[in-house]
Amino acid sequence: MQKKMSIGALLNAYPDSVGGKLADIVSLLKRDEFKGAFQSFYILPSVFNTDLDRGFSLINYDLSETYASDEDIKDLHDMNVDLMMDFILNHISVLSPQFQDIIKNGENSKYRDFFINWNTFWEGYGEMGPDGYIVPDQKYIKDMFFRKPGLPILMVRFPDGRDVPYWNTFYQEVIYNKVDPLELVRNCNMQYQSAVDISKKVNEALDKKTAPEDIELGEHDRYKQTVVDYLQAHRSYLGQMDMNIKSPLVWDYYRDTLKRLSDYGVAIVRLDAFAYAPKEPGERNFLNDPGTWDLLGKVDEIASEYGLTLLPEIHASYSEKTYELLAKKGYMVYDFFLPGLMIDAFIRKNGIYLKKWADEVIENNIRTVNMLGCHDGIPLLDLKGLLPEEDIQNMIDIVVDRGGYVKDLHGAKNVYYQVNATFYSALGESDKRMLMARAIQLFMPGKPQIWYLDLFAGKNDYEAMAKAGVGGHKEINRSNLSLADAEKALEKDVVKKQLELLKFRNSCPVFSEDADITVDCNESLLTISWSNVHGTATLKVDFEKETYSIETA
Repeated sequence: MQKKMSIGALLNAYPDSVGGKLADIVSLLKRDEFKGAFQSFYILPSVFNTDLDRGFSLINYDLSETYASDEDIKDLHDMNVDLMMDFILNHISVLSPQFQDIIKNGENSKYRDFFINWNTFWEGYGEMGPDGYIVPDQKYIKDMFFRKPGLPILMVRFPDGRDVPYWNTFYQEVIYNKVDPLELVRNCNMQYQSAVDISKKVNEALDKKTAPEDIELGEHDRYKQTVVDYLQAHRSYLGQMDMNIKSPLVWDYYRDTLKRLSDYGVAIVRLDAFAYAPKEPGERNFLNDPGTWDLLGKVDEIASEYGLTLLPEIHASYSEKTYELLAKKGYMVYDFFLPGLMIDAFIRKNGIYLKKWADEVIENNIRTVNMLGCHDGIPLLDLKGLLPEEDIQNMIDIVVDRGGYVKDLHGAKNVYYQVNATFYSALGESDKRMLMARAIQLFMPGKPQIWYLDLFAGKNDYEAMAKAGVGGHKEINRSNLSLADAEKALEKDVVKKQLELLKFRNSCPVFSEDADITVDCNESLLTISWSNVHGTATLKVDFEKETYSIETA
């Protein structure tokens, strides 16, 4: 039996987004200003034991002792706040016990098949290359969906000295550790003074990111291969390794994880990167059909045993109808269309496309979690087929002019994916528009997810983006606020009025799953009404005048 989660407002934040720890956010939610504003909380996965990607590289699902505690979770439940948390289906960290066991035990590891040995997977579908991995025939990979340049491989050094290729879709980093003279004496049969000289040369070269094979040892060149072998044998890794869903051990891991989430009292499980997990030679290996749906079906069976509702997260264009397929199969759907449609409505001063999308959701009984901002950028790829191409590009140009940054699709130029900006900045940092957007979101069908920085009317954070360096564009919308920052923001009208809207949405009984929703649009005027046995609530918006009103009866 699945746990029942209300369609009340869902706060979305990292555990350290306000104050530095989950306990600080809990204390904020206990304040009078927040009481009754949120019925649910989506805590991003840095709440767990993770290393990279702000939490999306899981070591295991223990709570992070840095950011959270069992008492924090208990406090949220005592406040009647439901939880949503992530389950990453495709990969786990190289620091996970399973992958560390492979590094330690190689062929003798019980987890040898827990991950995808590239050569085993592609055997019979290509030729062995000079670097120790099979290069698949072009006909088998021409349609493959890659997240990064080159083949998705991490070469892993086994204890017997062999380098074994494993499938690695996302981030990877090979770290060559600095050497200690005493270790070289003990392990490489060197004299002490030679070891001291070599260590100095090697460590200086490693500081400059020189590859082991390119390090010059000068008069000690006779030790070159010995040193290279030592560095390779003692290298470390960071990254996210793809799991082999054909391994029974992976399914044991899936079950254990879902049980763990249930034990935390989670109601909705957001499935991250699920579309990459099913893999077959010659397939796209992203959203494979029927592999993806078979996977979801099996995971859903286990989730149902623990009372969990699944929310598969995937970005795909409207024209592909992936959202429709998910809905028909009975899953909740992330409404990645609403953010772009909202901005478009303000630009064109007309909510016609908002109405079109809302009508489709209502008519097809699609259960959605909708949003404005989130930990990623404002989705754009998703709008293809829903908005005219020229209007999408116009919207991109306007948001970029307002300080946003365009994220191209996996490095491909002129292929838009998302714009990184706070939603407040994307709206031109207008309090009126932010409040209108929030009111519309709360009246759109679905469960509204509220990004914490939107709630505080956060502006683009260029300092955080610059500090993060190359690839740090997402930090523009991830400012960590102190409790003092949050308390000061509570004095702003745009924040107070958003909280009033949220309290209204969560307390008014017409906002229920059995309500009738109607949407009308007449040029710049948009009207959304909810009604059930308890009465009616109506939102009236004028995009031309940038005004809104709410009536109840």
